Amino acid sequence: MTYNSNNRADLGHMIENKKISEKVVLAGLQTAGTDPALFEEDMHEMLLLCETADATVIASISQKRQSPESSTYMGYGKIEEIRGIMKAADAKTLIVDAQLSPGQIRNLEKIVQGKVIDRSQLILDIFAKHARTTEAKIQVELAQMRTLYPRLTHAWTHFSQQVGGIGTRGPGEKQLEVDRRLVQKKISDLKDKLKKIEKNRLTQRKSRDEAFRVSLVGYTNVGKSSLLNALCGADVLVENKLFATLDTSTRRAFIPGAGKIVISDTVGFLRKLPHHLVASFRSTLSVVSEAQLLLVVMDASSEWVEQQLQTVDSVLKDLGAENIRRLFVFNKIDLVKDPFVRKHLSILYPEAIFISAHVKEDVATLKEHIAGAVKDFEKEKQIAEIIQQKTKKLART
Repeated sequence: MTYNSNNRADLGHMIENKKISEKVVLAGLQTAGTDPALFEEDMHEMLLLCETADATVIASISQKRQSPESSTYMGYGKIEEIRGIMKAADAKTLIVDAQLSPGQIRNLEKIVQGKVIDRSQLILDIFAKHARTTEAKIQVELAQMRTLYPRLTHAWTHFSQQVGGIGTRGPGEKQLEVDRRLVQKKISDLKDKLKKIEKNRLTQRKSRDEAFRVSLVGYTNVGKSSLLNALCGADVLVENKLFATLDTSTRRAFIPGAGKIVISDTVGFLRKLPHHLVASFRSTLSVVSEAQLLLVVMDASSEWVEQQLQTVDSVLKDLGAENIRRLFVFNKIDLVKDPFVRKHLSILYPEAIFISAHVKEDVATLKEHIAGAVKDFEKEKQIAEIIQQKTKKLART
């Protein structure tokens, strides 16, 4: 196609909007006992994560083995095959659906002669890209430091002798020890910063009126942000991407029969989410443990509702929020065309609400259920107060 002066502006717009995408090869290992369909779902999820990270997956490679290879995770023959694919496509990065050890990363990088990224590093890269607030950026940096620290063990093997030269004379710390100390200090400083932010948040929260608190929780990309917008008339970013929302969004809503409440949307959960990521985002996720009602949002159109719910339960337990009242909300029911699937879900989850965040009547039904939960909470609160008063009276007599 040729361009003249009349369409220069269009060409400039095309160039401006064109993203330079990193070419990568995606690899996964299916071990004995792994559900083949669930393995395929994990690989598809990794593909979505790569797209969210603005990477172009040129090939998706899988291998079946009884167990992972201790030194390289995948078998040597398969890694050689991957190296050939990377070389032919001029791809410099291999992304592996696993939590790799420092030694495995180092060995893989030697063989494929490129960069190796595991699941944790990929998620962290997406988190870093989507962090907007100061708190979110600190949490991402803290998670990066926690990922880096154990990998320092083999990072300085070429420094077998103590570092010398100007500015390094003294007791004689090795470079590895210096780096560990610096990373530990950085982790400590980041934790202190998060504590200060959390303290300020608690102070602000106390100064507000005590409204009923609701928190939206669930797997990533199930439509929590769309639901927040529908319930509150908010304008939270909605994208069909994993981890499109990273910062917690809190909005006020008026619920007929319950009055004003506060609803918070949190970062989505993910299967095989590294524990240190949850730990780093604990301050943001504190809105979950402080809520009086959890709206557990599920994707009704997903085949893996049960597995996703197990992930949500696991993270809520980590946060100490397993005993908070829950309301199960199956979103995207409009995408479920098979009536037998709908019936099956309603039998499996008889107390759940099945809605589409884009249908006003469905949102109105959800509001009625929220109002019911608020009334139940208030009744239980009043009963607890009466019991407490009677207990005090009995103690005095």
